[in-house]
Amino acid sequence: MNNFYKTYFDEYSRLIVNSETESQLNQFKELALKVKQDNGKIMFGGNGASASIADHGAVDFTKQGGIRARTFNESNLITCFSNDYGFENWLAKAVNFYADPSDLLVLISVSGESENAIRAAKEARNMGIPVVTFSGRHNNNNLKKNGDLNFWVDSHAYNIVECIHMIWITAVIDSIIGKAIYEVS
Repeated sequence: MNNFYKTYFDEYSRLIVNSETESQLNQFKELALKVKQDNGKIMFGGNGASASIADHGAVDFTKQGGIRARTFNESNLITCFSNDYGFENWLAKAVNFYADPSDLLVLISVSGESENAIRAAKEARNMGIPVVTFSGRHNNNNLKKNGDLNFWVDSHAYNIVECIHMIWITAVIDSIIGKAIYEVS
């Protein structure tokens, strides 16, 4: 068991950053700044732990990055839309009801196969709204196929994929701020 942590954290080092990822992070930053310039908002979506990552990203983009952001994680919205439109469609319906032309949609799914996220991506693209995806596991997952900018972690380890998604999202927020250490105001 002594080598577990070394091997575990070596996997993070292998996956977290390379030149392609750095370029994508800069593209995400530019998309976010365009949303701010156009007075739009960033909409985040995900299921389970990915919903928690979405919540964290939305709050920090708003509070720290100065870019309006939101999720659709209100229980009454989820249960109402799931009941009326089906769970596989609730997130797409939320995008349809709440999206504006200057918005950006960010979807997070470890597997990249969450049907509600895939349908939300398709809805956003049909509306002309750019889609940023965060996924893992299989490189050719369906969420990634429906994104405009796609972050993919080459791992089947859920916790590693989820943590890297969080690191990438918060790294973009810190790059907008221009530093990693700052006072919270």
